[in-house]
Amino acid sequence: MVADFGQPLSEQERDELIEKIAQNIHRRGLDTPAILFLEMHKPLSFFVSQTLIVTSPLIAPLVGFGGVSAASRLLENRENVERLIRRIEELAVADDPQKGGVA
Repeated sequence: MVADFGQPLSEQERDELIEKIAQNIHRRGLDTPAILFLEMHKPLSFFVSQTLIVTSPLIAPLVGFGGVSAASRLLENRENVERLIRRIEELAVADDPQKGGVA
């Protein structure tokens, strides 16, 4: 299990995780706050991924070790954060095309 932290996500794993996170954010109506938060913290994404590894013994009982590992590996690459932002924006526009953008 610990070895998972060193392995990069495959494209399929990455896309599935981004879709799952984006759908959860959109379902809760948190598109705009999530995009704002992700844009502001994009430069810190690698630091956050490493923090997840350090705090995994505390977080894993709440979300599961697999969730912590996957989130950490996703956040290691800043491009993945940008992909997540784009997917959230796509869902927001698809939900209300008249807005032409995020809520």
